[in-house]
Amino acid sequence: MKQYLLSVYQPDGGSPAPEVLEPIARNLETLEREMRAAGAWVFSGGLHSPDTATVVRVKDGDTLMTDGPYAEGKEHLGGFTVVRAPDLDAALEWGRRLALAIGLLPIEVRPFQGEVDG
Repeated sequence: MKQYLLSVYQPDGGSPAPEVLEPIARNLETLEREMRAAGAWVFSGGLHSPDTATVVRVKDGDTLMTDGPYAEGKEHLGGFTVVRAPDLDAALEWGRRLALAIGLLPIEVRPFQGEVDG
């Protein structure tokens, strides 16, 4: 089966109020349980804000580190889920369900290269 990255993009700025986040968290917990039960869930996690990032690169043989995100924009990767699915249609269904669970944010579904056992 292939693995797919379900990327959650969110706008820069503060987090929504707890009364908005609490039902989303419950929806995500329910969806993750369903993914696990179906054997689709591989890994998921939320990310801290982009200002916590450090970019590491090599230039002229030296390693350079800079604070902040590699690319700045109005939106950033806020979290992700990796799923195992037999095909793109099945992965897109998980992406659709993730978008419904969150309700506010776009989900990008993208395959990893190659096949993965398990």
